[in-house]
Amino acid sequence: MTTPATSPDPERADLLAALADARAALTASVRGLGDEQAGERPTVSALCLGGLVKHVTAMEEGWLNFVTEGPSAMSFDLPDGVTWDDLMTGTAREVPKWAIEREKEFRMLPGETTAGVLHAYEQVAARSEKIILALPDLSATHPLPEAPWNEPGAKWSVRRVLNHVIAETAQHAGHADILRESLDGRQAT
Repeated sequence: MTTPATSPDPERADLLAALADARAALTASVRGLGDEQAGERPTVSALCLGGLVKHVTAMEEGWLNFVTEGPSAMSFDLPDGVTWDDLMTGTAREVPKWAIEREKEFRMLPGETTAGVLHAYEQVAARSEKIILALPDLSATHPLPEAPWNEPGAKWSVRRVLNHVIAETAQHAGHADILRESLDGRQAT
């Protein structure tokens, strides 16, 4: 990570440190695994370690895009004639591209490597840190994009987004710890 010319304010420093800790817990579960192991699904879940890192990478990138661009960075448009009920019940005649891409986040695809997945995460983390350090105000808000899981009319501040990214990263670090232990008995934390 780059060091800013001036020290960040204490709140920003604390948020960045908490995010760094959550990231470290997640990536510790993947370190030392080969590409095949990172793609294995050792539990009844469809989750794999490489997929968890990919998902958290995409999640963090998406939320930081929201911070810089607003709700247009997180579009959940549906194809013509498809409703949310269709999508949620699996009866949609066409699945939106964003939903297909999200499914791909949770697994290692042909040609993907553990090193490549970790490198992509490091790049997103470095970009996030630069954005967070450059923002003039953590209280700046954007309306959430329209989606059934978002409260209509809700706005999130940068601070709220960062707390969400930290919580989601930490939650998936716990999942990753279970997956790693299921793979080879090693506990990452």
